[in-house]
Amino acid sequence: MDDKSTLLNQLRIDRASESAPSGNRGLWLVVAAVLAAAAGVALWWWTSPAAVPVHVVTAHASAAEGRTAAGSILDASGYVVARRQATVASKITAKMVELDIEEGDHVKQGQVIARLDDTNVRAALNQAAAQLEYAKAGLAETQVNLANAQRDYDRQRSLLQGHFVSQATVDNSQTNLDALRAQLATQHSNVDVVARGLGVAQRNLDDTIVRAPFSGIVTVKAAQPGEMVSPISAGGGFTRTGIGTIVDMDSLEIQVDVNENFINRVTAAQPVTAKLNAYPDWQIPAHVIAVIPTADRSKGTVTVRIALDQKDGRILPEMGVRVSFLDAASQAAGGKPAGGVTLPSAAVQGSGTAGVVFVIHDDVLDRRAVKLGASNGDNVTVLSGVTAGEKIAVGDFAKLKDGVKIQVQPQSDGVASTP
Repeated sequence: MDDKSTLLNQLRIDRASESAPSGNRGLWLVVAAVLAAAAGVALWWWTSPAAVPVHVVTAHASAAEGRTAAGSILDASGYVVARRQATVASKITAKMVELDIEEGDHVKQGQVIARLDDTNVRAALNQAAAQLEYAKAGLAETQVNLANAQRDYDRQRSLLQGHFVSQATVDNSQTNLDALRAQLATQHSNVDVVARGLGVAQRNLDDTIVRAPFSGIVTVKAAQPGEMVSPISAGGGFTRTGIGTIVDMDSLEIQVDVNENFINRVTAAQPVTAKLNAYPDWQIPAHVIAVIPTADRSKGTVTVRIALDQKDGRILPEMGVRVSFLDAASQAAGGKPAGGVTLPSAAVQGSGTAGVVFVIHDDVLDRRAVKLGASNGDNVTVLSGVTAGEKIAVGDFAKLKDGVKIQVQPQSDGVASTP
């Protein structure tokens, strides 16, 4: 019995000893599966294109009420200038004794604004007047002598007919008469010369009073009573060549420099809107006066003169201003400009009238060709190719391509949706 039991025990399979190897094999299978999955993910990440980081802006419709920059085809910057202004000076060199202007004063044409010392000028005037009286007295004396010589000559001729005097006596009388006539003509000329000298002295006296050449506003007070003023520059720097500057505010206009590449967009009488840097929300209607027919070689610009259709006391000379040249052909009935959208300049690639933007559709870029309008540096008007409400990508244009996936980044301070 014991031998049979022993034999049976030898034939029995030990399950406990076989379970350990089976558990280790399962663990290895799990590890292999995990490694295979990780390798697949790594391969997909390595071969799939990376999402391009971008910012997003929204295209907003440009304002379309009245004459605004929505219909603008060109923007430019310049300054308000006075077409009529003058630095008033004296016509003679003299000491100023009275000054009747201050900065900001309104003056009328012909108004007295300063008086100069007239002591020497008045003395010269009195001297010229005395010389004129002396010349007239000499003329009167010559006229009396001439009349006497004429009577003596007539008497000698009558005596000659009766043979009471000789021909020589008559000839001497004739000579004396002719000499007095010549002397009378000379004295007439002398009186005329002295009278003209008196007129010059009077002019010099009148020039001691300085008057406003036209109506306007005093912008500069350049001299003080007691200083020497002169129409020409004098050495030493102690003589003033100007008394004050007067500006005719009705002659204010705008002058802007337009890049010569875009000057073909500007024509005479073209409507314009202007915005002063001091009052950016105030739109001033204006129009083009003329394009000055010369270019600045160093800057590559052409100067354009623009007339202000609205006069206002807030408009001052030398103020900075931005102007928008309007396209009359793009305006709809009723004077309202055609539509468009406004985008930040960073969202548009290109210059001139053609450009490219990247529209976002489900995190994928759609490259879009657009027609560009006016640009003011920060924003650009897109006339066609984009509609209001579409999302536009802003990022590195070297990485932005049609069909590329994107990753939207938080909005930075330098990029924002247009208002």
